[in-house]
Order: sequence, then structure tokens, then C-alpha cells
Amino acid sequence: MTGSTSDWQAADSRPARPSLNEVCPHFHAGIELIGKRWSGAIIWALDDGPLRFAELKRSIPGLSDRLLSQRLRELEDAGLMTREVEDGPQIKVTYSLTEMGEGLRPAILALRKWACEYQDSLP
Repeated sequence: MTGSTSDWQAADSRPARPSLNEVCPHFHAGIELIGKRWSGAIIWALDDGPLRFAELKRSIPGLSDRLLSQRLRELEDAGLMTREVEDGPQIKVTYSLTEMGEGLRPAILALRKWACEYQDSLP
């Protein structure tokens, strides 16, 4: 391939990459957010559509109510998920991915494929 690195970056329309021994701060922030314990599983569960708290809890065995509540707040604060409260005799709270949260689908699917392929090698 000919051309300079800046030509390649301009044609690729991605932000300039930090030097090889520097981790991109945007990547680091993103991986820290979705890499927190249970966050990826919550995003995975919400990928099929909106769920109520109890449905989310059932779909992720081993996750405590306290930690589920904490992660839902963090994902909502980050803009990856919304919380919709429906008033009535029995209040209904539904959680769903935002457009930004849905944007993680290719990465989550790729990670799932990788994990399935190498599951015997993982600790």
C-alpha cells in the first residue's frame, strides 16, 4: 500500500491512532464501561428488546439485585440504556438499549464468537 499514514487515516475516516505504545483514551473508557462485571451480560440481554427488572435478573443467573441496579444506573448514565417508567396501579419499569447501546451489537457479537471459539483456553 502506498501513501502516508495520514493519507490512510483520512481515507479510513477514523480518528488518528495514538502511537503504538499509547492506549487510546476513548477505547480505554469504553472498554472499562462495558468490561465491568455483568455490564456485557446486561447489554447482551437487552439486545433482543426491552425487559423489566425481573426479566433481566432471570436472564442473567448469579446477578444480585443490588449489582443489577448499580449497573443499570451506570449504563443509563453513560447513555447506553434508557429506563422508562409507566405509571398505573402497578408501576412498570422497562429497560432498553439506546441507539448508542445498540451500536455495540457488532462488538458484542464478535466477542461472543471469540469467547465460544476459545472457551477451552480461557481461565
